Amino acid sequence: MNTIKTRTVGQTGLEVTEMGMGGAPIGDLFELVSETQAQDTLQAAWDAGIRYFDTAPYYGYGKSEHRLGHFLRQQTREEFAISTKVGRVLKATRDLKTFDKDMWIGGLPFEYAFDYSYDGIMRSYEDSLQRLSLHAVDLLLIHDPDYFFHTSEDMVTATLAQIYTSGWRALDELRSSGQIKGIGVGLNMMGLIPRFLDMIDIDFFIVAMPYTLLDQDPLDEEFPKCAEHGADIVIGSVFASGILATGPVEGALYAYDTATSEILEKTRKIETICKAHNVPLPAAAIQFPLAHPSVTAIIPGALKPEYIHANIKNYQHPIPQDLWAELKSEGLLREDAPTPGEV
Repeated sequence: MNTIKTRTVGQTGLEVTEMGMGGAPIGDLFELVSETQAQDTLQAAWDAGIRYFDTAPYYGYGKSEHRLGHFLRQQTREEFAISTKVGRVLKATRDLKTFDKDMWIGGLPFEYAFDYSYDGIMRSYEDSLQRLSLHAVDLLLIHDPDYFFHTSEDMVTATLAQIYTSGWRALDELRSSGQIKGIGVGLNMMGLIPRFLDMIDIDFFIVAMPYTLLDQDPLDEEFPKCAEHGADIVIGSVFASGILATGPVEGALYAYDTATSEILEKTRKIETICKAHNVPLPAAAIQFPLAHPSVTAIIPGALKPEYIHANIKNYQHPIPQDLWAELKSEGLLREDAPTPGEV
């Protein structure tokens, strides 16, 4: 019996388990993952009741999709939901000596080019289906159109213009024809959610940052705007890219970089309160964002089966209301942030 609850994504009618699995780590993000380890991790997720999986062509330059597809094609299609992304087109590198794997330590030898045009999105979508060995995916997201990769306002404006004038037609066709159930946007930073909602009909967003125990700025504008438009949020980094899982240890990662002394200190204070209530820091990190009515799922990544087991254990760990109240009274959590168990 599956003990993971399900929620509906926006207005798509698609139900997903509120605990999903992000596919970046099995694309060799910062660390090599063997084929056996990747498949064992996916099997652990399946055995735990996880039925929502997210991936992207960018993750390991195709490796994550290959690995996820190998596993999922052996399952009954109606039993799981999958999302992948468009906006990058992969092609084989011509020179392995100069090929830059970037953060994908063992990524496949494919380079990418950003392409948010009609043809680029259709090419990316069809390539993903082949890597996944599936005839369709449930959800398709516009990947990384924000300042994290497009580093100036001019670049972001040009990207949004290409999406609006060309790429959107491809996504709308895929959704209107029933090939996909919903359209999303995958973002790393704040600022673009309102612009997208005013521009095109988006069903949901996956945000890598920043709605976590350490950051609640989206409560000001982004989340209210989503509620107004009937769009939901999937949280891609409940651990703030590491520190809320490891704790405030030396070299802990925050926002895909080494945590500052200020973030280490804030995390230390949060962890101290969690320990006083016999709650692991990762349990609070996992359960906190799910209390917001606009959040439909969390998708922590995993590269080992034991990470899946730990995530499930923390997802189920009882947390007293007093913990959340103390975090708020100490100024470590916003007063207006919804918390689990609130009436």
